Amino acid sequence: MPISPSSMINQYKFEDEPELRDLFITVDDPESHITAIETFITYRVVTKTSRVEFDSSEYEVRRRYQDFLWLKSKLEAAHPTLIIPPLPEKFIMKGMVERFSDEFIETRRKALHKFLNRIADHPTLTFNEDFKIFLTAQAWELSSHKKQGPGLLSRMGQTVRAVASSVRGGVKNRPETFTEMNDYMETFSQKINVLDKIAHRIYKEEREYFNEMKEYGPIHTLWSASEEDIADSLKGVASCIDKCCKATEKRMAGLSENLLPILHEYVLYSEILMGVLKRRDQIQGELDSKVDALANKNPEKDLFSEEIGKLEDKVECANNALKADWDRWKQNMQCDMRSTFTNVAENNLHYYEECLATWESFLASQTVDLHVEEDSEDKP
Repeated sequence: MPISPSSMINQYKFEDEPELRDLFITVDDPESHITAIETFITYRVVTKTSRVEFDSSEYEVRRRYQDFLWLKSKLEAAHPTLIIPPLPEKFIMKGMVERFSDEFIETRRKALHKFLNRIADHPTLTFNEDFKIFLTAQAWELSSHKKQGPGLLSRMGQTVRAVASSVRGGVKNRPETFTEMNDYMETFSQKINVLDKIAHRIYKEEREYFNEMKEYGPIHTLWSASEEDIADSLKGVASCIDKCCKATEKRMAGLSENLLPILHEYVLYSEILMGVLKRRDQIQGELDSKVDALANKNPEKDLFSEEIGKLEDKVECANNALKADWDRWKQNMQCDMRSTFTNVAENNLHYYEECLATWESFLASQTVDLHVEEDSEDKP
């Protein structure tokens, strides 16, 4: 269950940070809304803060998924070479879970909660003005603020420039650091996607095994009614299967709550990182094209020189932002993976220990019963 807003300040403390955080966000209380044209879910977003730039210390607003998408797009526009945390996909794979089911809504709630808290923890994104508005504005205020964004023609112009930059081909003067990043992400993306697919397959097989186990135990109990001589043994087996079934259910919960969300989050992160690297290349491409034009003795030489100076500053800012965020992202990723795999290992250990102890106890009871029977047969 989500932590109540009133107790959040006492819950968050990090070993690496000498002071408590000053921004606390929870996403909870999903609500279904049905209109004549659509059905959608809103979530309550509660914010508690001690920052002076906020007019109040506590805010409560309701947001739908489209509002989160808007925030992500605004962050990407304002910080093109920073690594914006991923959002859960709008649509889900057919056959996984039903849209608007309790399971789907809760999974999305957790992902949205993590999305906002990753932004809050980011040294730059946390002070973004659109993020503050998202956390504090009422629905009508947010709607009004959205309308103040760039118009359709402006967005089309940005898209055309990005496409033109990609059509020109590879970047000529890309620093080796970013080539290494690109190579790393290609490998990372391949590996994390494979892990994600296998983990989902394991979970599916585990669920099928669990469903079979639920039917397997009661059969022994029913059978014991017609087999008086081995009734106790059959009931003992049924009891062991029931205990193992419960242990399997706990292990499945561990997979669905810990392993699967983390792996899939980093699948989405890999897509985001590739996009960030492309945007950095586009900025570099703009500079390269201006330098080429100047080398071709363009008549507007003075104008080009001024533009080149501005683009050089822009490239330097983009490079520095990405380098800093890259190191931070890798550190967080390695910490998340280490924690996740350790948690999976501990859950597996507890699972097998519990099942082993259950069956050993059954075997011990059968051995005692067998000795009692043999002693009774030896008596004259």
